[in-house]
Amino acid sequence: MLKIKKVSEVLGKSVYTDAGDVLGEVEEVNIVDNKIDGWRIKIFSSTASVIGGARGIIIPHQFVKAVGDVFLVSKASLPMRSDEDSEIEVQE
Repeated sequence: MLKIKKVSEVLGKSVYTDAGDVLGEVEEVNIVDNKIDGWRIKIFSSTASVIGGARGIIIPHQFVKAVGDVFLVSKASLPMRSDEDSEIEVQE
C-alpha cells in the first residue's frame, strides 16, 4: 500500500507508465469514504493519440505503482487503442 501524507503534494506531478512512457500530469484525486479511489490524469497532447485522443483519464488507485518525484502507473491500466482501430482509421 502506498502511503501519501498530503494529496496536494501529488497534484501536478508528471505521470509515467511502468514502461517508461510519459503520460501526463496528475490533475485531481477522487476520494470515496475517506480513501483514495482514483486519480484524474491530464494527458499530454503527444500521448493523446495512443489512447484514442482523450484529454484525460481516470486511473484507479490500485494501478499506481509509486509516488515520489514522479507518479508511476501500470501500463496495463491504460485504455490503449488496438492496432485494428488504427488500421481502420488509416483506411477511411
